[in-house]
Amino acid sequence: MMTTILKKLTCLFISFSIIGLLKAQKQLTVFANKPVTEVPSTMWGVFFEDINFSADGGLYAELIKNRSFEFSTPLMGWKEIKPKTGTGKLLIMNQGAISPQNSRFANIKINTTNSPYGLSNEGFRGIGVTRGKQYRFSILARKAEATDVNIRVELINASGAKIGEARIDTVSDKWVRHNVIFTVTATENKARFNVLFEGKGCIDVDMISLFPVDTWKNRPFGLRADLVQMLADLKPNFVRFPGGCIVEGRELETRYQWKKTVGEPENRTPIVNRWNTEFKHRLTADYYQTFGLGFFEYFQLSEDLGAEPLPILNCGMACQYNTSEVAPIDQLNTYIQDALDLVEFANGADTTKWGKLRSGMGHPKPFNLKMLGVGNEQWDEQYIERYKEFEKAFKARYPEIKLVAAAGPSPSGPRFDYLWAEFKKLSPNFLDEHYYQPSQWFFNNASRYDNYDRKGPKVFAGEYAAHNKDVDDPEGKNTWLSALSEAAFMTGLERNAEVVQMSSYAPLLAHVDAWQWRPDLIWFDNLRAIATPNYFVQKLFSVNKGTHVVPVLEEGKILAGKDSIYACSTIDRKAGVVIIKVVNNSPKNAPVIFKIEGVALLNKPGTIDVLTANNLTDFNTLKEPQKVAPQQNAIKANKNTLAVSLAPSSFNVFRLPYKN
Repeated sequence: MMTTILKKLTCLFISFSIIGLLKAQKQLTVFANKPVTEVPSTMWGVFFEDINFSADGGLYAELIKNRSFEFSTPLMGWKEIKPKTGTGKLLIMNQGAISPQNSRFANIKINTTNSPYGLSNEGFRGIGVTRGKQYRFSILARKAEATDVNIRVELINASGAKIGEARIDTVSDKWVRHNVIFTVTATENKARFNVLFEGKGCIDVDMISLFPVDTWKNRPFGLRADLVQMLADLKPNFVRFPGGCIVEGRELETRYQWKKTVGEPENRTPIVNRWNTEFKHRLTADYYQTFGLGFFEYFQLSEDLGAEPLPILNCGMACQYNTSEVAPIDQLNTYIQDALDLVEFANGADTTKWGKLRSGMGHPKPFNLKMLGVGNEQWDEQYIERYKEFEKAFKARYPEIKLVAAAGPSPSGPRFDYLWAEFKKLSPNFLDEHYYQPSQWFFNNASRYDNYDRKGPKVFAGEYAAHNKDVDDPEGKNTWLSALSEAAFMTGLERNAEVVQMSSYAPLLAHVDAWQWRPDLIWFDNLRAIATPNYFVQKLFSVNKGTHVVPVLEEGKILAGKDSIYACSTIDRKAGVVIIKVVNNSPKNAPVIFKIEGVALLNKPGTIDVLTANNLTDFNTLKEPQKVAPQQNAIKANKNTLAVSLAPSSFNVFRLPYKN
């Protein structure tokens, strides 16, 4: 009898203990059968701008710097190699009247016997090559007079040892592109490339080029495969290009003009990159845009990634932080026509002028452009005045194209308020908001869009990143703290997908030896690339998007910082999965019980991805690329209840299968 009573008391004690534990835990309810809105098809994307050597020297796989001698200093990136015996001489010739897009070439006169004359190129902070890989050398060349000159090329490592070579023995008296493929015998991160001329006579050369054969999709003269693969792994819904402040230019003369970036590479017009001298502490005199990565390649990349292209065009205004130049309203037609012609380039039949050019470049089918941005970070009356002209022209010619307008460079203040008020009177489809703020701002603003007007223009969170106190290491601003705060903020973006319909971190890429701006999503050198903690946050959101936003509430209220918890939830009706994203910004474990209502969870495991770090100041480097990386484990609910303990300072993504 006593034993029976003790057992009952023990059971009662355990029951009260469990009840007490349950009460101590935070209880969140996911209403899986009450969708708030569909998740937009454009919800998570990427923003590309040619900053931090992210195009030339980065995504564009060309390994030779200043390949056509078009930089302001024609031999920038090159050094002469004098012959030990004999003579060699170089002149830079200018044929601007004949070829204004690529006006310069090198005229080389030599008389050597046992040693060559040549040019040595340093690449983009060195040339990265890999043992056993093939590389494609190409050059435009012609005889300038009767000559027996031949061309030999070689890669040398940091010690000067030869690690690859090739020859071209015959050159005609007309401009011809010569190609040769050779294999590299050693891996080197900072090689040099020598172009050597042997014999007697005179020769003209231009477009001296070196590419890996192993480019993205093996396209000759294409993109760096490992960097594009990292973008593909994000499964982006859109690609915004080409910027950014690149679009504006320091002055209108150096603005980005898409028509100068299409056609054959040798016929594209290189210009100085606006980030060349923008930051006095990071001067990069050798930073130019060759436009080998031009608008055709941007459209093609978007298509490869299964993403919507979102080009941003100049609206007749240079950067307002620099010169503030504007095109007079009565001279704005050039800018508007460029925008209209771009739609024809992307979507037009091959019987149209610009559609024919696209088709001739190898893409007969249209790119199916659906949206376009007018200006970047413009503000004040002069921007509204110019935007109106663009909107009027597009409503008349291409009313189906969705227009993106700028909400200025800041997330609040008089300029921001003025633009929102004015654009509510107009008809942009999206307003592009930018936020570069400390981490605490992102935590504090996780509920920013909960009360936004559902009937106004939709929001494009076009550029955002948490900016914290400086760290010596280049990658050091991409700390776990910055990524965690962005994850908290992004729960608010996803929860309000009815309003916020596009979002992209910025900037995207940065070369560890040639950056101007940080933090950045992906860091790379000449051979390697690393994902930052911020990259993993973006990826966990984008690959776990779902089809419909559903409420996740505590006692009828959203979780946007209460007890340091931030949460959002979606369902994927196609896959039959409930997806819950939760940030614990506390330094302690957080016990949480999830109750799933409205659907029946299957009696099989789901998954939990946990992204956390030992310290908020931890970050990934080329030496420690996985210091902060997500870990996935199986997890199983008890019927429709899931009890978990969230790790301190963690971002967690749960996927729970339900009966569809």
